[in-house]
Amino acid sequence: MTTERITFPGHSGDTLSARLDLPEGPHLATALFAHCFTCSKDIPAARRIAARLSAMGIAVLRFDFTGLGHSKGEFSNTTFTSNVSDLHAAADYLRGRIMAPAMLIGHSLGGAAVLRAASEMPEINAVVTIGAPFDPEHVTHNFAGALDDIRTNGQAEVDLGGRPFTIGKAFVEDVKAQALAPAIAKLKAALLVMHAPLDSVVGVENATNIFVAAKHPKSFVTLDDADHLVTRAEDAEYAADVITAWVGRYLELTPPAPPIGAPEGIVRVSEADTDGFLQDVQAGPHHFLADEPLAYGGTNRGPSPYGFLSAGLGACTSMTLRMYARRKGWPLTHVSVDVSHDKVHAQDAGMPTTNNIDLFRRRISLTGDLNDAQRQKLLEIADKCPVHRTLEASSKVETELV
Repeated sequence: MTTERITFPGHSGDTLSARLDLPEGPHLATALFAHCFTCSKDIPAARRIAARLSAMGIAVLRFDFTGLGHSKGEFSNTTFTSNVSDLHAAADYLRGRIMAPAMLIGHSLGGAAVLRAASEMPEINAVVTIGAPFDPEHVTHNFAGALDDIRTNGQAEVDLGGRPFTIGKAFVEDVKAQALAPAIAKLKAALLVMHAPLDSVVGVENATNIFVAAKHPKSFVTLDDADHLVTRAEDAEYAADVITAWVGRYLELTPPAPPIGAPEGIVRVSEADTDGFLQDVQAGPHHFLADEPLAYGGTNRGPSPYGFLSAGLGACTSMTLRMYARRKGWPLTHVSVDVSHDKVHAQDAGMPTTNNIDLFRRRISLTGDLNDAQRQKLLEIADKCPVHRTLEASSKVETELV
């Protein structure tokens, strides 16, 4: 993932700070991410979701609303409506780069903002909310004790998450006046509502109300025991995985034709976690995770590299046997292949060398009314699968530093 640090003018002309996370391969679509109330574009959940989307070819613009993070302007002068206007400013910036957003993602109050903005953005085909309130006024419970001071004095300083923020009267009045149900009903995009049932900041009943107000296509996915900010890495990864799987039904993510001489295209592997070994693997439109077992310092979120190699051998073996039996008209009803990998001494494997070699043990199960001759022939055919031949032959790997 390549990240550009960019700026663009917000609703009032103040400079907004943003990060544009770009795919390392073909750019297939663009998403716009709106962060939670008083948060920033750099919260862990936003970073992880952006990384996962960029791995599948979706660029992600995440920015700080006016007066927050690294953006200019006074937070005390902002409102929910100004946040929506900042979203439109971000979309305009993307349109200027010929990258109009096709997807909006909003976390908490940012989720309410994307619901408001989506119906006014004709390019949007998919909307995702994470822990979003159905009623934007819900956010005022975070500083309920200061509401009287705000109404009397026009503003008040409140403590939110251990940081001081000045909340203005205009903000309170603006969120009170909001009604999202009509905007949700007018959505012309698919909607994914994600919420944790135990969310103590924004109750899960908000997700229910959003879901009921929306027309199909719509989906609801629980985040189980995640907290409101989705701070745990495994919760953020889960949310990212669900979003990437879901959005493929609603965005045109067909990659361009592969390079000449590479009929299967490019398999791109990029780090998903620099603290461990987790990798994003993108093979055309298909996404996987690669990892190492816990015993080797990984998080066991996906097969190991040798696990993928074993899977390739097993899949190729099964496909080859099916293709041969189909051509012969044999009654093969099912094939399964178990593959294990180990490092062994070559002489133990009956090979004339003193080096260690990779030993793949393959156990093939064939189901069907096959006679002994047919079963023996299929066993011989297994050794002719292309991956088997590749593993047994000498291969060459050419490497260049980009």
